[in-house]
Amino acid sequence: MGLHSTYGLTRIINARGPYTPLGVSRSGEGVATAVAAALSEFFVMAELQDVADRALARFAGAEAGTVVHCTASAITLAVAATMTGESAERIAALPDTAGMPRAVVLPAGHAVDYGHSITQAVRLAGAVPVAVGTEEAYTLEDLENGLSRPDVACLLLVSSRLVRGAGAELSEAVAVAHRHGVPVVVDGAAQDFRVDQLLRTGADLVTVSGQKYLGSPTAGLVVGRADPVAAVRAQERGIGRAMKASKEAVVGVLAALEARHGLDMEAWKKQQADKVADFVARAGALRGVTAAPVSDPTGLPFERARLTVDPAVSRMDAAALESALRSGSPSIWVMPGGRPGAEEVLLELVPLTPAEIDAVLVRLAELLPT
Repeated sequence: MGLHSTYGLTRIINARGPYTPLGVSRSGEGVATAVAAALSEFFVMAELQDVADRALARFAGAEAGTVVHCTASAITLAVAATMTGESAERIAALPDTAGMPRAVVLPAGHAVDYGHSITQAVRLAGAVPVAVGTEEAYTLEDLENGLSRPDVACLLLVSSRLVRGAGAELSEAVAVAHRHGVPVVVDGAAQDFRVDQLLRTGADLVTVSGQKYLGSPTAGLVVGRADPVAAVRAQERGIGRAMKASKEAVVGVLAALEARHGLDMEAWKKQQADKVADFVARAGALRGVTAAPVSDPTGLPFERARLTVDPAVSRMDAAALESALRSGSPSIWVMPGGRPGAEEVLLELVPLTPAEIDAVLVRLAELLPT
């Protein structure tokens, strides 16, 4: 009996991507084996984190790295590190930030909500989020004005499909902050494929998820310059104690990094492209929808499948199709379309097996008119 049967859980086909309410992602066999072995062993955790530090630095092309509980906590701890450095007194005082720089400037359209608002992750450190620009756009002048405050701790930028509005290139925004002597934290939660690009913007710290495309257990990865990474590690003597990584998480991250190092990226990209092409061809033959591949807006190295619904033919709009897919057994979860007003859903096929893709197409054929 599988876990779903054992515990009476809903069977899922996850075509929504690495989505936290669905358990995020699937880990490979090597990660599962390493985690199982870690559970029955003891470690000097500081030594284990030192190993992870070196592995993350190699992976990201950074000076240093560390593992914390998750990406949400990584944001909080990265912000805390910009306020406290490695000062034991300041670390112990948080979330009381009296006498510390505590304003965290971020573009208004970067105040994303991934289950809670990123501004709450900032406030958990005792910092004060200061939005600049509007949800439609921000300019370098907006950043200049926000960064001119005397109490600025850092600039927080987000690299995510959830970002709203237009704005400056990340590297230009980073340069503005550095001219003001302000460190920069970039939240790139699902951007482990692009972490080196995010670091090349000049950011002092970049946070990414271990459990999304990397496929580790739940873990937040913080990479960047050595001094601020050391300040993140030092938070474990303060608020970071509640956000620490477990032994199995750190070992799982190491196994996931090893697997990524051995991955033939060109072959992997072709595999993903072939999946999408085959799905689009088969879904496009169904009445009531048109199918097309669509690139990831943040530059991740794969496409998704976009189904555009014709309500006049399908007798349902995109929201109804999404609901119908989810209400069946197994429950099929897809992504809402990204274009305002468009009757569309997106499917991410990266984690799906051929049998699961076939099951999605069978369900679509059942729901759409013949």
